[in-house]
Parts: sequence; structure tokens; C-alpha cells
Amino acid sequence: MKGVLLVNLGSPDSPEPKDVKRYLGEFLMDERVIDVPLWARILLVKGIILNTRPKASAAAYKKIWWDEGSPLIVLSERLQAKIQEQVDFPVSLAMRYGSMTIKKGLQELVDKGVDEVFLIPLYPQFAMATTETILVLAEEIRQAHFPQLKIQDLKAFYNNSNYIDVLSNSIESHLKGKDYEHLLFSYHGVPERHIRKSDVTKSHCTIDGSCCATPSPAHEFCYRHQCKEVTRLVAKKLNLEEGTFSTSFQSRLGFDPWLQPYTDRTIERLGKEGTKKMAIVTPAFVSDCLETLEEIAMEGEEIFHEMGGKDFTTVPCLNDDQEFVDLLSNWIKDWAMSETGTI
Repeated sequence: MKGVLLVNLGSPDSPEPKDVKRYLGEFLMDERVIDVPLWARILLVKGIILNTRPKASAAAYKKIWWDEGSPLIVLSERLQAKIQEQVDFPVSLAMRYGSMTIKKGLQELVDKGVDEVFLIPLYPQFAMATTETILVLAEEIRQAHFPQLKIQDLKAFYNNSNYIDVLSNSIESHLKGKDYEHLLFSYHGVPERHIRKSDVTKSHCTIDGSCCATPSPAHEFCYRHQCKEVTRLVAKKLNLEEGTFSTSFQSRLGFDPWLQPYTDRTIERLGKEGTKKMAIVTPAFVSDCLETLEEIAMEGEEIFHEMGGKDFTTVPCLNDDQEFVDLLSNWIKDWAMSETGTI
């Protein structure tokens, strides 16, 4: 019997410091998130970050927390429920971090008689700290607890034409009637070393002005290229003029070089240069969360206004948008009908 497991990032159980600390500890101790030797990761995370950051992060979570719970969890559950209405076999939901574990998600499917799982990381682009860590952990759990399971996964869909159509339609719909001068595509940042580590050629990703635009096998796992490609394809679909849109990266941590330009500095620069009306979309996320609802919609708008900007419009993530639901449901049906188990 076939089944589907949707996997998103995760969330603390509550916006209280103790729950946020527990969540951050699991998240930041992941070797694919902070990819330094274990001793250094322990020193950094347990010795410094978890003694300073949870209180501030908890305050941020409290700003965006819904009555139903964490926005990311609630929105993911809505997506799951809508997909379940369209397919004839079980659809479960799990998170990479937090109490809604991948093991629980797989157990739920096994208990319903599932022996073939279509694993869908809810990330359009591939990255070590997102897709890869989900796939690695899922395989470890399968080997240890569910060796009878056969698991296939959905590959990065950043350049899938149907996905680009859905994303473009969502942006166009939410900006309809809005008068904006600049559209900023903001993606979650990663350290530059992650890009080089993911380079299967070990030589292509120089992180300069040309490598992402030069065809290479490295692009299959290059987060930077895939983000830039989403921007390019959407801009083409929406007929955006050069100079009216750009790409940036948010949420950096620590002192190592991260992908640039940085979102906060880009917003600041646009305001200083006289942009009065801007819009921002966050295509690295499919569900609104702390990074979109607080970091962008609150902090980003504050920066823009401080720099002289007037109108700041945020485009919601795809969330449970019906076109996105239909797209994922169709991919699931294609997988279920495929003799090879792939789409």
C-alpha cells in the first residue's frame, strides 16, 4: 500500500523560552545546519547560543503565534488535509525538528498498512540544511525501525514549470492592484561553505557573478543557483523589467560569510536610494513561519520605514493555496501510477 509523508521544518511546542530552547538545541546541533566539528558545535550552541538566544527568539515567536498554535504547523496541517481530500491513500505530516518527528510520521503510515512511501520535503530548492538533512534522517530511521518500507522522495522542484506557474500566479494575485516600484525575492540564507560542500564537481561553485548562470551538474544540488533560477523564471513569467526586481538572502547566523546580498541590507539600501513602495516574496518557504511573519513582515517593514520607505507589501507563502494543493496532489498521483516509483 502506498502513502505520503510531507515534511516541513518544525516549530517549538509553544512560544515559551523553555520550549524554544529545546527546539533550537535540536535544530542547531544538526551537523548539516551548523557544519563544524562536534566539539565546536557543542561549544557554540550549548555554551553560547542556548544561553543567550532562547529568550529573544521566544519573544519573536510570541509576536506571530496563532490561537491554533504555530503558524507553520497550522498551515502545514491545512495543506495535508487538503491533499488528503484529493488522494486515495494515507497522507501524513512530520517535521524535521520538534515533537512531530519523522519517526512518528512514518509510524502513522505503517500502522495504516503502508509499505511504499513518497517523501515530500516541503522545500522547492535543495540545501544541506533542509532537503538533505530530511532525507538522511528518514533513511536512518527507515533502516533502524522500518526496514520493510520502500521510500522515494520528491526532488527539488524549483524549476518545474508547473510550480513556477503556481508561484507566479500567487504573486500576481496578491500584488494585483498594488503600486510597487521594486519586488524583492528573499530566500533563507546559508553559509557560503554549504554551497561549496554541495558542489558535486568540487570546482564549479566559485560563488561569483558567473557560476550560477553557467550550466553544470553542480546545479542539481546548488541552493544559490536554484534560488536565482526561481527569481529568473518568475520574473520572465510575470514580464518584470530589469531593475524592478532582485534577489537577496535572509536569516544569517554567526560571523562566517553567508550568501549575499543580505535581505536586511537590501531593504535598507532600497529605502536610502529613494524607493517608496516595495513588495517582498519569500520563495524558499512554502509555509509562513517566523522568518516570514516576523523577520520580513515586521522587522523588514520597520527597516524600510526607517529608511524613508512608505508602502511595504509582503506576499504570503503558498501555504494551502488551492493551486499548490492541486500541484502536489497531481505529483503524488503521478508517483502512485509510475512503475518506477519516480515522477
